[in-house]
Amino acid sequence: MRKETMAIHEGQKPDSTTGAVIVPVYQTSTFEQDGIGQPRGYAYSRAGNPTREALETVLASLEGGKFGLAFASGVAATTAVFHALLKKDDHVVVGDNIYGGTYRLLENVFKPWGLEVTYVETDNIPAYEAAINSRTRLIWVETPTNPLLKIVDLARLAATAHRTHCLLAVDNTFATPFFQRPLEFGAAVVVHSTTKYIAGHSDIIGGATITSDDGIQERLKKYQCNAGAVPSPWDCWLALRGLKTLGIRMREHESNAACLAKYLENHPRVERVYYPGLDSHTNHDLAQRQMSGFGGMIGIEVAGGYAAVEKFIGRLKLFTLAESLGGVESLVSCPARMTHSIFTAEQRARMGIKDNLVRLSVGIEHREDLREDLEQALSIK
Repeated sequence: MRKETMAIHEGQKPDSTTGAVIVPVYQTSTFEQDGIGQPRGYAYSRAGNPTREALETVLASLEGGKFGLAFASGVAATTAVFHALLKKDDHVVVGDNIYGGTYRLLENVFKPWGLEVTYVETDNIPAYEAAINSRTRLIWVETPTNPLLKIVDLARLAATAHRTHCLLAVDNTFATPFFQRPLEFGAAVVVHSTTKYIAGHSDIIGGATITSDDGIQERLKKYQCNAGAVPSPWDCWLALRGLKTLGIRMREHESNAACLAKYLENHPRVERVYYPGLDSHTNHDLAQRQMSGFGGMIGIEVAGGYAAVEKFIGRLKLFTLAESLGGVESLVSCPARMTHSIFTAEQRARMGIKDNLVRLSVGIEHREDLREDLEQALSIK
């Protein structure tokens, strides 16, 4: 079954009681039992809910995995991986070009808890190998990365992880399973912020983990139930609704982003464009081999520094200034002052995140309207 069909049908059969074609919202906290200790499959919605189970099933199918789990946010899903699979004094190696929320989680929660974290250059595989020690249990990466759209060689990194008896966890939020399936390259677990492209309409907060490893799933499932950071049935239903159009949306996101990236690459007021679909992208060849599409995110460096960025963003009419990404509407942000402000200036400089970097989440509006909006906003006097 192909991904477009999976997204509509997997785990979403018509309701056996009423025949409802769409999975119902099982908006209930608890379920009647046939006898003491005899639930009919569900007992309490923190432990399991039919609407959530439908979402978890289709997410696992789309990623090519056996098991999916839904969480209350992307950070909650990330927390589950670090807390359920690791223990105090374990060591993790993390690609340094990561979402600011993941960095905050590691620095403010897991380091004080007792986890040792080493950050390495995201797309430098030998750097991961050099950082691994006898206590390393996990490698964590994003690809494409936030916000510089770097691409990590998943097959090479998975080989490194397997050779050193580590687990590889991949945040696949930017690519989505429609364009990339890390489990196929040897990753042990995949994480999503379903807030973004999965739900696709900027109306929920959610997260997910996917794996094919029975042991990993058992630990994550136990953590999900015990910690309780689960999404509501309504949020799961909205994510399911969004998933049905994932293929259509991702093709349009990519088509628009590719068009705008080429336009911006030749604009005199743009110093650099980060988009893996461009021949000029450092990891373009790898992206072609590893991904079936390049996604809807673009990074640009605006000529004139931060002052020019302020003017540019202030003139935009269709690109809304907001954090987050992956919705049908186009968004713009300044990572150094917004999503990645948690990093020090020195850290951002080391990663290559400049004050004049702008992140564009390209929506599915008409591409000419988006291009014209960028054109008039870049006409800075």
